[in-house]
Amino acid sequence: MNSAFRQWAGSLAVVACCLSPVPNAFAQSENVVRMSVAADIGALPGVELDQALRDSLPASVRDSGTLRVATAAFTPPISFYGPNNTEIVGIAADLATAFGVMFGVDVEMIDLAMDSATIPAIKSGRFDMAIAGTNDTVERQQQIDFLDYMYDGKTIMVQQGNPLKIGEMKDLCGKTVAVGVGTLQEKIAMSLSGRCQEAINILSIPKQPDVIVAVRSGRADATINGYATSVYTTENQIQNGRGLEAIQEVREAVGYVGMVFSKQNSAMRDASQRALQKLIDSGGYKAIMEKWGLAPLVVEQAKINDAGSLPLDY
Repeated sequence: MNSAFRQWAGSLAVVACCLSPVPNAFAQSENVVRMSVAADIGALPGVELDQALRDSLPASVRDSGTLRVATAAFTPPISFYGPNNTEIVGIAADLATAFGVMFGVDVEMIDLAMDSATIPAIKSGRFDMAIAGTNDTVERQQQIDFLDYMYDGKTIMVQQGNPLKIGEMKDLCGKTVAVGVGTLQEKIAMSLSGRCQEAINILSIPKQPDVIVAVRSGRADATINGYATSVYTTENQIQNGRGLEAIQEVREAVGYVGMVFSKQNSAMRDASQRALQKLIDSGGYKAIMEKWGLAPLVVEQAKINDAGSLPLDY
């Protein structure tokens, strides 16, 4: 996995240069977006109505004709707003709309504005599933189920120019580090601080946009963030990446990003697993990942709750 990341860091920079930057569009409250199927997604192999998959859906989804998918649309290229500031785009949107075609239902994506809201929202039963940048961990599996759909890792984001010359995780010792409340990044910072001679001053902030503002403004020296998002946004200088720099040599805590399901909704989870595996087998899934420059992060099998097979290195 580490060698794949090394190869990918350079290739993603090339992809980033050729994609159109999009403006910052953080939602301040839940935003419901009725999704349409992009032409390139509708043309992918495997993206077609599958009656067996439709029949396996929970009755509530079949009867309503709508799949309600929660997301957190501030993590390019996973989930974010397009140039018109109203359309949700990214890997999550492409997978959700592909599933909609395969299930024979419409898709609504609901932007919850912060990733930490995803798990409580799914546990509440308000949504059928969530596709965002949510990390699968063994601890989280006690509350909800994951369908692991890509790999990712963590890196460090600092102000452009890296004024404090931070080059690795141990350089965060004695620094002020902003992280999202209840995130894996917060857990990593706490674990690292416990090994520091001079503890990290951890700023735990509820909303990810405010985490980024803390670094950009100098209130914090750095943040720990998803590798894919950090590299993509800093290379493009969009959204979270504006005015910041990703330390691309740092790739820690390699693990899964997963779709999220209530433990009371195994039918939705299992139907989604079969749909994702069909996309993997047909090549449609790989095409989606390649579209967003993330081919080295593809999974080969649609696995449920597989975090235990990838012990996080922190």
